[in-house]
Amino acid sequence: MNAEKSKKYIEGKIVSDKMAKTVVVAVNTMKTHPKYLKKYLATRKYKAHDPENRLKVGDKAKIVETKPRSKGKKWEVIYETKN
Repeated sequence: MNAEKSKKYIEGKIVSDKMAKTVVVAVNTMKTHPKYLKKYLATRKYKAHDPENRLKVGDKAKIVETKPRSKGKKWEVIYETKN
């Protein structure tokens, strides 16, 4: 089987840039409770590879899923929008 997986793209906000060549991206998603149907905001954080250390806290970035670079870092920054 030579089926290639489609890559996942996510857009979020940088919340930490304290690690070398790594940023933490927070992604907000609106979810609905299955029983009560109330909408709530869920936040998930992803560690992403930033090879040039260009991004700072507060910037917005688009990340793509890649092969694992470490235990917790499986994403890479492909596009950034400065604020």
